[in-house]
Amino acid sequence: MQEEESPRIVSGKLGPEDTTLDANLRPKKLDDFIGQQKVKENLDIGIKAAQKRGEAIDHILLYGPPGLGKTTLAFIIAGEMGVNIKVSSGPAIERPGDLAAILTNLQKGDVLFIDEVHRLSRIVEEILYPAMEDYALDIILGKGPGARSLRLNLPRFTLIGATTRYAAMSSPLRDRFGSVHRLDFYEVDAIGSIIKRSARIFKLKIDDGSIDLIACRARGTPRVANRLLKRIRDYAQVKANGVVTQDVTLEAMGKLEVDQLGLDEIDRKVMRTIIQKFDGGPVGLDTIAASISEESDTIEGVYEPYLLQLGFLERTPRGRMATRLAYEHLGIAYKRGRSPQGSLW
Repeated sequence: MQEEESPRIVSGKLGPEDTTLDANLRPKKLDDFIGQQKVKENLDIGIKAAQKRGEAIDHILLYGPPGLGKTTLAFIIAGEMGVNIKVSSGPAIERPGDLAAILTNLQKGDVLFIDEVHRLSRIVEEILYPAMEDYALDIILGKGPGARSLRLNLPRFTLIGATTRYAAMSSPLRDRFGSVHRLDFYEVDAIGSIIKRSARIFKLKIDDGSIDLIACRARGTPRVANRLLKRIRDYAQVKANGVVTQDVTLEAMGKLEVDQLGLDEIDRKVMRTIIQKFDGGPVGLDTIAASISEESDTIEGVYEPYLLQLGFLERTPRGRMATRLAYEHLGIAYKRGRSPQGSLW
């Protein structure tokens, strides 16, 4: 799935405005990285063990929803190991020659970070396999019967792959990563700590109540939390002399149309469509998409995950259904007498 050109304020995907924001707020050391405690502990052991052996750390795969810190961890790992990091992405490496150019420019111990690693083409993957296993690059010279293979030795490097779609990766590629870690959505307390840290970097005056309000709306995603904080900071500078209070935060959230659970207008539109147009469901995904003029893939991959996480939506064999929680959140009277499969009793 391609990145949204102009992502929603509550989207975890990287947008144009986030590049500079992420760089300014990104922690540089593992100790400064908030949350994902199990992942941090395992990475810390791997880093220290590799340093004691004087070797490159094992190839690492980081997967999970967007905006949780996969890129940040890749930079931290390189920093902790004291090596350079080269950054690329699956879609950007179109031909084997592109990958060969990157690999042959790596120095001993360097980190190669490939975002959206699941989008590497199969022919590029096949070049990557011997590079990961044997630290060698196989190049075919010539064509036809006269073609011959040339093997170039590579320095021992570390590949860090990041993906939001672990299942979309080929099994041979997944199996070549020595260390695989899943990043989960953050608890509200952890998001609050991230907001406090970002506010200090921004030199922003903000009270604890405002931090709690933002944390509850950040959908467990640091990128969303920082994006909301930036927008509220802008609002406070214009409307409240740069001081963020609970009233200012609520006013800004109202302008952004982000409610107390982090739902925006599009999320609510999806739920209202199911409830008001289709009596709460069950209704097919394509029908919902046609009703709100959206793509089915966008609804399934972008909007549904958080609604499912909140328990507002059910996926049944007959289609999507709104739950009682969704009715209550939208202030719509719940219609009793409907089973989870949509039949009446």
